[in-house]
Amino acid sequence: QMLEQNGLQHSPDSPAILESDIVRVSDTNHDGQLDIKEFTQYLRAHEKELRLMFRSLDRNNDGHIDVAEIQLSLNSLGVNVSTEQASRILQSIDRDGTMTIDWNEWRDHFLFNPLHNMEDIAHYWKHSLVLDIGEQLTVPDEFSEKERRSGVVWRQLVAGAMAGAVSRTGTAPLDRLKVFLQVHGSSGVSLLGGLRGMVQEGGLRSLWRGNGINVLKIAPESAIKFMAYEQIKWLIRGSKEGGSLRVQERFIAGSLAGATAQTIIYPMEVLKTRLTLRKTGQYAGMADCAKQILRKEGVRAFYKGYVPNTLGIIPYAGIDLAVYETLKNAWLQRYCMGSADPGVLVLLGCGTVSSTCGQLASYPLALIRTRMQAQASADGTPQLTMVGQFKHIVSHEGVPGLYRGIAPNFLKVIPAVSISYVVYEHMKKALGVGS
Repeated sequence: QMLEQNGLQHSPDSPAILESDIVRVSDTNHDGQLDIKEFTQYLRAHEKELRLMFRSLDRNNDGHIDVAEIQLSLNSLGVNVSTEQASRILQSIDRDGTMTIDWNEWRDHFLFNPLHNMEDIAHYWKHSLVLDIGEQLTVPDEFSEKERRSGVVWRQLVAGAMAGAVSRTGTAPLDRLKVFLQVHGSSGVSLLGGLRGMVQEGGLRSLWRGNGINVLKIAPESAIKFMAYEQIKWLIRGSKEGGSLRVQERFIAGSLAGATAQTIIYPMEVLKTRLTLRKTGQYAGMADCAKQILRKEGVRAFYKGYVPNTLGIIPYAGIDLAVYETLKNAWLQRYCMGSADPGVLVLLGCGTVSSTCGQLASYPLALIRTRMQAQASADGTPQLTMVGQFKHIVSHEGVPGLYRGIAPNFLKVIPAVSISYVVYEHMKKALGVGS
């Protein structure tokens, strides 16, 4: 009631107001009520924040924010908007039609808005940690200086690793079937036939072969990729405080960071493929598998398929990032006037579509990589190179042969995304990271 008396009402001309958010933030004594003292404190604190934001946006210190300054600020947060989009944002705040925003217009527009700063737009659209579909080739998200200093980044990485572990375990049978079809698919095995054959050979538990190491490699890969990305970002932009990368720079930095992580953990990728394809009793465990490969095939065997794997990062990361940014900017252009929060379905939808497009583009290279990893030099079969594998597949199976196993791969996308999102959100709460 007090909020309504103070003019806090929904109107078509102002942003959607969430009174509950203001009560939650302002209610310092946690009695569920908002008294005049608490409300006054909220207004003073929020106005101070808005004054600091206004000054940071007003780059030329002329007391007005123009289209170029809005565009520059959003671009620095990794949200690329056109001049037309920036003009629409400005017009939604500009009351006197001057095509600039003065302090009074800024304060009146945002004083009762639950969005505290423009970083919220970038915050809501982070997705690389939220979605785990089995391949960690997504370009890392941008984090603000505040997030890095507060330690939120590492807590989010832990939440992402846990989400990936649960998601991969939940979809492991489909992942094993995908690898099985990639290597043995030319023999005409169907989805159900493949699953039935695996269960008959090793029982129900055999459907989870290779999952242990697949889960184990999440943490080192995530940590190495994030640290490499931050170092490469620093080299690209210099030591500029809080400098974010443009989309093209993010692609370069993300691809290089992905290649660095893959180079270091690649022996685990080879072990994962061998353990996934193993027959009952072939290996006693991960250590035994590694010893046998080392003894029979040498150290080089741990980097079989490295070249197609590294090349696959480029189409995956590039298309995933391009599609995601396109969908994100299309949503922001059309719907973001009321709130920066796209909602769960929009975020998951955009992330799923972009990751699926990335996988589709890089799948032939992933298949060739898996076949090369599965080649055991001790079994007497010829050791085909990347080009040799490509020619062999196309000549014997045609172009569709390059997409063997893609059906179970796509079947696991929606359950993997759903599981990883739910676990990620619960882990964030458990680790004290706000949504």
